[in-house]
Amino acid sequence: MNIDLHCHSKYSQDNVLEPEEVIEQAIKIGLDGICFTEHDSMMPLWSLETIKIPKGFYVFTGIEIPTDRGHLLVYGLKDDSWNMWSSYKYLNASKVIENVHRLGSICVPAHPFRGWDSFGEDVFRMDGFDALETHNGLNLGNMNQKALHAAGLTNLPSVGGSDCHKKGQLGRAFTEFKNPFRTIEELIEEIKKGHCKGMIL
Repeated sequence: MNIDLHCHSKYSQDNVLEPEEVIEQAIKIGLDGICFTEHDSMMPLWSLETIKIPKGFYVFTGIEIPTDRGHLLVYGLKDDSWNMWSSYKYLNASKVIENVHRLGSICVPAHPFRGWDSFGEDVFRMDGFDALETHNGLNLGNMNQKALHAAGLTNLPSVGGSDCHKKGQLGRAFTEFKNPFRTIEELIEEIKKGHCKGMIL
């Protein structure tokens, strides 16, 4: 399965993409699914409930959280009950990781070597990461190469996502999963087992 694990829509408030546009484009380019990772907040669940999603295509939700070390992609949160976090910018990264794991979710540093809002060398110094985003569609090639090298050194699974804010950016990077799955829980298990790898077009 090929899933773009880092997508944004109008709910990130830094673009005007409707969720339906993202889904339509993903299907058009042949992806099996996408994950909306909006900035600071999960996509409102009611918005997905109003969208007709074609059978066989999968839509998941995550979140991109700004911390004092860099941006974290979080997968597995059930709702916005944690949204006390989003009242503050650049939260303590260690506390966020601790809270995320307490809620049964996983943490992945987004674009770790982009140079801004990125963990950089802290990926070697901090504990608690469940994978690294080794392939980001908005990164320069050397940034992804550094992330891929870091994943090897830290023995962390590799994932990829486009970080799309425009329709044409969707799918520039994605995650190839070894086994099919249907739920966010199964997605998380596949990442934990390392049955995935970041890819870039």
